[in-house]
Amino acid sequence: MKNFFQKLGVVLNDRSMRLRIIFTVAALIGFRLLSAIPIPSIDALRLGQLLDGNQFLGLLDIFSGGGISRLSIVMLGVSPYITASIIMQLFTMMSPKLKAMYQEEGEAGRLKFSQYSRYLSVPLAFLQAFGFLTLLQNQNIIPAFTGLEFFVNVFVVTAGSVLLMWIGELISEFGIGNGVSLIIFAGIVAVLPTHIAQFVSTFDPGQIPLYLGFLVAAVAIIAAVVIVTEAERPIPVTYAKQVRGNKVYGGVSTYIPLRLNQSGVIPIIFALSILLLPQIITNFLAQSSNTQIADIASQVTVFLNNQWFHGIVYFFFVFVFTYFYTAVTFDPVQISTNLQKGGAFIPGVRPGEATSEYLGKIVTRITLVGALFLGIIAILPVIMQGVTGNTALNIGGTALLIVVSVVLDLIKRIDAQASMREY
Repeated sequence: MKNFFQKLGVVLNDRSMRLRIIFTVAALIGFRLLSAIPIPSIDALRLGQLLDGNQFLGLLDIFSGGGISRLSIVMLGVSPYITASIIMQLFTMMSPKLKAMYQEEGEAGRLKFSQYSRYLSVPLAFLQAFGFLTLLQNQNIIPAFTGLEFFVNVFVVTAGSVLLMWIGELISEFGIGNGVSLIIFAGIVAVLPTHIAQFVSTFDPGQIPLYLGFLVAAVAIIAAVVIVTEAERPIPVTYAKQVRGNKVYGGVSTYIPLRLNQSGVIPIIFALSILLLPQIITNFLAQSSNTQIADIASQVTVFLNNQWFHGIVYFFFVFVFTYFYTAVTFDPVQISTNLQKGGAFIPGVRPGEATSEYLGKIVTRITLVGALFLGIIAILPVIMQGVTGNTALNIGGTALLIVVSVVLDLIKRIDAQASMREY
């Protein structure tokens, strides 16, 4: 820790890094100001009841920094951009051209790929804004707007999401850290004072043992998140010796680091998006003038809002999407081909197809641990509520995962900048 603070001092003494940090802080303050600007005519009481009865909307509220609870102009946060990025990466499995652009064309290809993701995020933001505002209007949380007023609000919310995406890109380019991750991080941290105030107002001295148990569980969960986030399986790689003239090249041993959780928090966000869709549809149909359709939709809505059903389906989707996303982002055949072209091999494994099969088996095994961990983290609030019976002590595992991942990434970036300036 002392070494880290020494390196932090080196970074802060560098003018360019100070400017990057100031720019990042200013951009995040701008995000918080935008999240405080609401759309007009909100029934705050009904909105609070809707969020309390739906843990997924509550989780989205955390991601947006309280934007949904205030129905701010940036209520969607950066979720449309994240969804667009996931969809584009899924398209790489179906389009060889996109796959080549993302994996083989270097930095220029990745920049073009990111540009396509930005284009796709605009219609996605529009659809999400339309669906969400329709849901809120049917729930009488916002008034029945005229056609023009409704679409003006839809365009405002869409523009707010695009503006946040732009701010995130600016942070990545001119600030420090990943801009999109920092915006989500700022949103999570911003709601902590509110939760602390609620906890203090409902403090019961008779439940001190429960509070202590909660504190121990929180520390244990944070430690587990750090361990799993940093855990990796090293695959030894040796480069064959090559003689050129009077010099011998190669013969160096290194390793391929395979992370235990290669997909990060993406499967949780993807599963969340999938689970929200039927809820929005059934809530919309429940307001239908056809009584039969409305009754069926209401019954389905009650079933979908069952806490344990949510937990089981949520865990299943997170588990499946972890494997699916890892298969999209990690290509054993491509890595095997690159090793063979570079004159490298895994000791005891034949180059080519045998190497790709070996890497595939290892990734499948370690992803099992990562998928189980992400699934448990996702349904942690349901587990804690079932064990304690206290909704105020829910540990947001997904929020903890994001916060810890962002903090670790920032520490690594600061350490890298300090090392570069020392050299």
